[in-house]
Amino acid sequence: MADYRFRPISRADLPMFRHWLDQPHMGGWWADGATEARLIEEDLGRALVDIRIVELDGTPFAYIQDYNAHAFGAPQFAGFDAAARAIDTFLGDSAFLGQGHGAGLIAARVAELRRSCPLVLTDPDPANLRAIAAYTRAGFRTDRVVPREDGDPVQVMVHN
Repeated sequence: MADYRFRPISRADLPMFRHWLDQPHMGGWWADGATEARLIEEDLGRALVDIRIVELDGTPFAYIQDYNAHAFGAPQFAGFDAAARAIDTFLGDSAFLGQGHGAGLIAARVAELRRSCPLVLTDPDPANLRAIAAYTRAGFRTDRVVPREDGDPVQVMVHN
């Protein structure tokens, strides 16, 4: 297994983060780089969301965040354990696509999280087949498709 390093994001990472989000392979699954960077900057230093850059051999290539699944009142996570964590991730550097790094980094981060929480959840867009496949390879199972707070559907996935 690859040796992924998960380090806290810093203000110095924001230009790289914005650049990643504006790449064609992102396919519109996240907002544009400027919008997402502004949201991340607001969360820097707050304990509510654990925001990290993923590195492999010292090279930053991906983003991952986790938070209490109930912290934001997301209806798709209603009914799950109060201590459940939710994660979101993406591979920013397209040179790392198609090599199993998505599933690998997810599995590595989930292993860390499972030391202190009963289950980990995620909620990709049902049409984001690449993300669903990576989460499945990392040990998640599909649970149900439900609307999130804005009414758009999400595929709830569970790792327990």
